[in-house]
Amino acid sequence: MSFWRKLVTKFVPKFGERVDWEALLLEADLGLPLTLKIVAQLEEQGVERDFEKGQQWLRTYLKELLKPTPQPKITDKPEVVLMIGVNGSGKTTTTAKLAHSAHKHGRKVMFGAADTFRAAAVDQLQVWADRLHVPVISGKHGADPASVAYQSIDAAHAQGIDLLIVDTAGRQANKNNLLQELAKVKRALQKRAANAPHHSWLVVDATTGNNIINQAREFHQAVGLTGLIMTKLDGSAKGGMVAAVREEIGLPTLYLGRGEKPEDLEPFDAAKFVDEFFQAA
Repeated sequence: MSFWRKLVTKFVPKFGERVDWEALLLEADLGLPLTLKIVAQLEEQGVERDFEKGQQWLRTYLKELLKPTPQPKITDKPEVVLMIGVNGSGKTTTTAKLAHSAHKHGRKVMFGAADTFRAAAVDQLQVWADRLHVPVISGKHGADPASVAYQSIDAAHAQGIDLLIVDTAGRQANKNNLLQELAKVKRALQKRAANAPHHSWLVVDATTGNNIINQAREFHQAVGLTGLIMTKLDGSAKGGMVAAVREEIGLPTLYLGRGEKPEDLEPFDAAKFVDEFFQAA
């Protein structure tokens, strides 16, 4: 049974009593601002007391909210993606999945290992790079991440790379240090190519629920995010936060990660996602 069906069983009365839409939507991880907006519109539409009509209206509303934003066509070489996210979000694995997808389309890919404070992060990226035959630019443990980012884009230019994916740190001694470091990495890329990074993508773990919106706010303020990738989206995750992030920050969801294999990354399809969100089983 899907999370939505479980929540319906919990919050929707069987005998015509008023539906507690606010509790239902908050439990589905839609966040308070979006929940209050939806409840007000359900009342305005006059469907708040009829669960089936309200649910159908909500399905249509979410599909419209989450519909894709046209992405700019990048003609620069290399196209640069800055990967952002806390440790454990699946950021490095997602980096590998993006490289795998780009390879299938005949693109030359390079990794920039700018998470220099965690040796395991560089090692993990190197394992994926060896498996996918992708060159990696990295520095010594504790090296300046901005310097590694600059060296990466410099090497990508020299080697005719189509796509440079820069993996960044997910944790520092304190949060402000991390955000400042990310901003510095972005500036370093811009020194080498004015339009870089072309994308700043936040990778989030779907199972962390409401914490996702806090991450999105902070990282967006620091570097100006352009897209969201949600990982670990399986039967244990609700996924409602993609709507909350879109409503509050305007950030489109670009990909969903559903497994650990290189091919387990799918482009976000709003209609499919919403239909799965409401599915009965």
